[in-house]
Amino acid sequence: MLNKILNEKNIDAILISDKYSLRYFTGFTGTTGIALAVKEKKFFFTDFRYVEQAKIEVEKNGYEIVVIERKASDKVVEYIKNAKVKKLGIEDNSMSLAIFNEYKNKLEEVDFEMLGNSLQLARMIKRDDEIETIKKAVEIADKAFAKVLPLIKEGVTEKYLATELEYEMKKLGAESISFETIVASNYRSAMPHGVASDKKIKKEGFIKFDFGAYYNGYVSDMTRTIYFGENISDKHKEIYNIVLEAQLKAIKAVKAGIKVSELDKIARDYITEKGYGNKFGHGLGHGIGVEIHEYPYVNSKSDIILKEGMVITIEPGIYIEGFGGVRIEDDVVVKKDHGEVLNKTSKELLIIKK
Repeated sequence: MLNKILNEKNIDAILISDKYSLRYFTGFTGTTGIALAVKEKKFFFTDFRYVEQAKIEVEKNGYEIVVIERKASDKVVEYIKNAKVKKLGIEDNSMSLAIFNEYKNKLEEVDFEMLGNSLQLARMIKRDDEIETIKKAVEIADKAFAKVLPLIKEGVTEKYLATELEYEMKKLGAESISFETIVASNYRSAMPHGVASDKKIKKEGFIKFDFGAYYNGYVSDMTRTIYFGENISDKHKEIYNIVLEAQLKAIKAVKAGIKVSELDKIARDYITEKGYGNKFGHGLGHGIGVEIHEYPYVNSKSDIILKEGMVITIEPGIYIEGFGGVRIEDDVVVKKDHGEVLNKTSKELLIIKK
């Protein structure tokens, strides 16, 4: 894959520095490392703390381990010069200006090619083993959510429920969480990214859970909204059912060959038709993989066409300030003529009355 980028960009080498790119292209799970890929050979630079780890994780992927004793850039520059690199690709979207200038000043004879999102785009289509790992991350999230539902009661805080959810995911094998867990209740459920707060859970309102498990380098991302109380209003039911139907319509349309903007339009048009178009302010979804948000982004402005092996979220929502909000989200694998929903948790409106 890296050689394909080298050839397409007509460059001699790629400097890989972003932590997600390092995880994907080298297999390294530590925090200190940098990789250099030239057409003939690949090098991985790290210090003494990670040498043994790198030998286990990185060597099997074809990288020669180079131990850094002092300044990392000096050793990397040495190898770039030895490889007679004339044109070097860098991850300009993640490299700081200070580090870029450091390399530029030390490599005056080298032309720098800004790779932009090239390495991210290369990750869009998942291999079978990647999909299996994502499925496991989804399974962990599903099972953890089921464990937390019985803990919902008046007086506990959103942070308590979030902490228990994260604890259950780790007990089930997650390395960590995919992102900061969202638990937003009552009026806070109208906040699309209302991360868990000290607010106490009260009856007669929605509780929105948006969370995911990070497992073996890959993420899951799911959202479920439940109602807590005995007296659910018609408006709560109406909003929930509109969001659910919009999500189901979009999922039904998932297949290789459809433009992501068309998927977004299907869900958005339905919500608009029901009178809540101005309450659905974000895109329909996004790709997942080693990052929680990656290509393809599923929104009205993207012209990316879905291909088999992509894994995306479908997550429409309606958010009404002062009242509450609903979002329902699944992780979906793109197949030739359909989408495979990975989440097993029911999406029917769950009402908890206790």
